[in-house]
Amino acid sequence: MGLRRVHIALLVVAVLGAAALVVGVGLAPRVLDSGLDAPAEPAAPPAPRWAAPAPLPPAAAQRERPGTAGLVDAEWVRAVAAAAGIPERALAAYAGAALAKHAERPDCDLGWNTLAAIGWVESRHGSHGGASIADDGTVRPPIIGVALDGGTTALIADTDGGELDGDAEFDRAVGPMQFIPQSWRNWVIDANGDGVADPHNIDDAALAAANYLCRATPTLADEPSWRAGIAAYNSDLAYLDAVATVAAQYSAAAARSTISR
Repeated sequence: MGLRRVHIALLVVAVLGAAALVVGVGLAPRVLDSGLDAPAEPAAPPAPRWAAPAPLPPAAAQRERPGTAGLVDAEWVRAVAAAAGIPERALAAYAGAALAKHAERPDCDLGWNTLAAIGWVESRHGSHGGASIADDGTVRPPIIGVALDGGTTALIADTDGGELDGDAEFDRAVGPMQFIPQSWRNWVIDANGDGVADPHNIDDAALAAANYLCRATPTLADEPSWRAGIAAYNSDLAYLDAVATVAAQYSAAAARSTISR
């Protein structure tokens, strides 16, 4: 499809752990030998195969912040963040990116829930390793992935002289949406309007991810296209299952919060 860009998740372990956590697959308690057959463990519910785009959030009547994060109604952000367990600042970035992309490419049908699910699997919404999101959207300390040295990862030699990831030998995925430096160069964008395009800023990274997904597939409104888009971001099946599961949960939480208001 003309896109030869490789995206690697923060850690293979993190992806598999995310799948185990949200799908409910875990180690059962050890059963002591009593001479009786242990009862069969109930099967974990299958992961959904995709996540339909959640309804677009309401636009802000009056912006509370600049950039794409300010596009979203602040009351909606507060209500859905509480219901879905997403930090408000992160949700504003995902929802703002979805609104901005819808204005440009309504045919893409990218749901904020898909961006939020990717953000959770990639970096736990910018909180991996004790990081946090500042009010301007910048994640500190920076989230840097493992060296892509061909051991348990793809082999990607350094492409940025270590400028973004601090590694002049191999590339490493960076920021809350875990772009490798070459991918960031292709999709670089300033979404928060501060004059700096920064992969460590969740507004910039979320809109870059939105642009990438809508280029990777014509639409995310049906199962085959959605799966193709997520596979372009990361083709690991455990990753896809985790994103689908979390995105569906976020959409359901948002619907409940809207009904209860």
